[in-house]
Amino acid sequence: MHMSNENIFDGVHAVVPRERMSKGARKLRDMYELKPEAPLYMREFGFFSIDRWKNDGSFGSDPEKINVSKFLRENCGFDDAGFFALHGLGWTEAAFFPSFDVNVLEDRGDYEVVQDLAGRHVLYFKGRRNGFMPEYIDHPVKDMKTWEENCQWRLDPASPERYKDLEENAEKARSLAKDGLIITQRLIGGYMYLRSLMGPINLLYLLYDDPELIHSCMRTWLALADAVIERIQQYITLDELFLAEDICYNKGSLISPDMMREFLFPYYRQLIINVKKRQIDKNRHLYLNIDTDGYATTVIPLYQELGMDVMSPFEVASGCDVVEIGKRFPGLVMSGGIDKRILSQGKDAIDKHLDYILPAMYKRGGYYPTCDHGVPEEVGLDDYLYFRKRCLEYSF
Repeated sequence: MHMSNENIFDGVHAVVPRERMSKGARKLRDMYELKPEAPLYMREFGFFSIDRWKNDGSFGSDPEKINVSKFLRENCGFDDAGFFALHGLGWTEAAFFPSFDVNVLEDRGDYEVVQDLAGRHVLYFKGRRNGFMPEYIDHPVKDMKTWEENCQWRLDPASPERYKDLEENAEKARSLAKDGLIITQRLIGGYMYLRSLMGPINLLYLLYDDPELIHSCMRTWLALADAVIERIQQYITLDELFLAEDICYNKGSLISPDMMREFLFPYYRQLIINVKKRQIDKNRHLYLNIDTDGYATTVIPLYQELGMDVMSPFEVASGCDVVEIGKRFPGLVMSGGIDKRILSQGKDAIDKHLDYILPAMYKRGGYYPTCDHGVPEEVGLDDYLYFRKRCLEYSF
């Protein structure tokens, strides 16, 4: 079918011209293209502080009347969205359908043991299941039998329920691609997926004791991801694959480079090959974005073997320094790296921290500032707004 030039540049068959992009899309794409001294894109990783700000009067005497998203967007200078995220392939848990039933398994006085939607047994404060790091007591996969009985069938790519919102999401993605937004497919990374099935300690043993179980789990991961993405690619061209990995702790990777190459990378490579082969726009660069907490510097060269372009959120408490990492890896697109702990220490501490990071990263390009995790509840709204006001000095 013949298409006019105007129709070709529709965000699906080709990226729209810059003058037709929304402001947020232009700023984010400049960041992805590592343009030095481009205005910094403004958004936040997330918030654990909203309830505190409501309760301490920061939003006024009637906080329930406040549109928090609108307030933060207007007072922090957050940009309009520069990307649109497609979901359906998990994030911190495997993409089960159906999920496990959520049941209280045991009453322990002030605590309770709950089976969560991922089949894990979790110790919670009674009456409170969010806003803190949960304690996992048990996981659903211990061997091939429990994998097949408990989990594998829940990852069937043929389940029609997986696709009930596909056309609606695809249409929204097509519409936003006309404004130049980066269309990103989010999915749980292999390490995060295996950890959610087996637990971080048992996984380490099973990598040695039962490698075929690991490969069976990863073959299922690939089959599901590939099938779902193939369906969405009938409608759109993807700009990015964004993997939630969390493979690092405070000293580096939780599994060795050899194990990453054996158990994760073959499946990542095949997925990337398949996605690229199916793109409607064959000339589109497919960005690979990796999210991991912890000390990430040691794994950057490993993921670059796969073609990684983007990484976040560079946890400062684990030793990540975005200025130094940015110098060492000049082609790496980065976000995060703002020490969330410093935001509660007052304006002088905030100034010192930002004066180290922002001028250097603005000059480098390929960076936008967010906290290195969600804004913690000990951060007051005045200090957070001051942090964002300082960031805006580099956003115009």
